[in-house]
Amino acid sequence: MAEVRYPCYWERKDNSGQWYWIYYAANGKAIARSSESYVNRSDCEHSITLVKRSGSDPIFYPE
Repeated sequence: MAEVRYPCYWERKDNSGQWYWIYYAANGKAIARSSESYVNRSDCEHSITLVKRSGSDPIFYPE
């Protein structure tokens, strides 16, 4: 197994056998988790891809 390098995403299975991801920052601390679990690992991976692509999306602040 390769050495873990941070920042990174980890894919894991929950107690019901569904996939979810956790994002770890450069300091190794978990800072985000998928909001749902996925039956298929490919759906979990797709969710990570969507998050990665959202880096340039606008940020809104309530007034």
